[in-house]
Amino acid sequence: MPSAKGVVQILFEGIVKPHQAAVAGGEAPADHPRRCELSLWDLSMFSVHYIQKGHLFSLPSGDPPVEVIVERLKSSLSIALWHFYPVAGRLATEMDADGRGMFVHIDCYDQGAGFLLAAAAGVTVADVLSPSEDVPSFVRDFFPLDGAVNYDGRSLPLLAVQLTKLEDGVFLGCSFNHAVGDGTSFWSFFNAWAEISRSKEDGRGHLSKPPVLERWFADGRSPIKMPFTHEDQFIERFSPPPLREKMFHFTGASLSQLKAGANEERGTDKISSFQALGALMWRCITRLRRFPDDQKVGCRLAAENRRRLRPQLPPAYFGNSIYAIPVTTTAGELLSNDLGWAAGMLNQAVASQTDGAIRGMVEKWMASPCVYPLSAFDRQSIMMGSSPQFDMYGCDFGWGKAAALRSGSANKFDGKISAYPGREGGGSVDLEVCLPPDVMSALESDEEFTRVLSPAGR
Repeated sequence: MPSAKGVVQILFEGIVKPHQAAVAGGEAPADHPRRCELSLWDLSMFSVHYIQKGHLFSLPSGDPPVEVIVERLKSSLSIALWHFYPVAGRLATEMDADGRGMFVHIDCYDQGAGFLLAAAAGVTVADVLSPSEDVPSFVRDFFPLDGAVNYDGRSLPLLAVQLTKLEDGVFLGCSFNHAVGDGTSFWSFFNAWAEISRSKEDGRGHLSKPPVLERWFADGRSPIKMPFTHEDQFIERFSPPPLREKMFHFTGASLSQLKAGANEERGTDKISSFQALGALMWRCITRLRRFPDDQKVGCRLAAENRRRLRPQLPPAYFGNSIYAIPVTTTAGELLSNDLGWAAGMLNQAVASQTDGAIRGMVEKWMASPCVYPLSAFDRQSIMMGSSPQFDMYGCDFGWGKAAALRSGSANKFDGKISAYPGREGGGSVDLEVCLPPDVMSALESDEEFTRVLSPAGR
């Protein structure tokens, strides 16, 4: 695994393996299969980075001690890995007999997840929060496997976690292979691990919502042949240009007003708060990029397919089931119309993501399998990723609610926006925004944007 840089020092690095015997009461599943096939949505993720998300916990009294936290995390992680056994495996590649393609699956041989203990000397919880400043650069060092793409999971762990000691708290960072699962799967695993951790006090390691691990295949057949013979044909090592990264906070009340205004302008009641917020970011960033009127511009919304398919996939389906829904227009048309017009376009695009539309995209991909590169997200667009509907603050490991959420350097590019629920709840949202320095500076003082932004602005 790559070494941490800057203020972060790695103190320990090891492997945690699944442990069936750790679960009392027969809750663990039967011995699992050795092989887990990958769906088309999983395979298409090979060239993007691991998902990197983590929690900041304030522990000013030093209670519980870090040694106790480490032991609790490792023992509960071993149980979580038994329930989510693909995460403890490694990717495996087999060449087709005709030499014209390859098959990739997860070898579920319980190779284990990475576990690191680190220390950030002199860094406090307040230093990480920095509500009026950019996200500090040292935050990226709270995450392992920096720079790894998902196909690297042939030799790297598919999951690696890092506990970083701060002066008055800890940061728990998780790097999760995106070919194994999407954001829904990531937070399902994280919440399951937390539930096991806090329930270990009674010796059981309880898990109330086991994952559904069987993968979805449109035609019922697997495995899927990829038309490649070498990773150079489909792997891109993407590095973004210099970017500023900042967290912006929106209260539930301000988003309700934004939603009401967009619906009134559109003459509907169908536009959601998130669609109105996406339209706001699309308009503001497009204006500040100063494109000519005829420049094509886009907004992509990450949308999951579980509930849109017929029959629906189970909510606990563990794997990838997402598409980035594209909406395009010209800069002139976007800015000459009001917020409701832009929000209405996003709403219509989401509504069109039906079972038939999804299966049409699946059929197109199966006819010509491909892997999505990060460079495909152009600087004329924005990408709204993650979701404020994920239960991120429900991850209670036994020492209270997190003080904040942050991400690593993975999957960042010009125009990438990630949404988090606000800590206070009530429909509040935090946006993590990545932009070039000049555009970010202009956004901080943009009137349309700051009118909705919370005064805290964190």
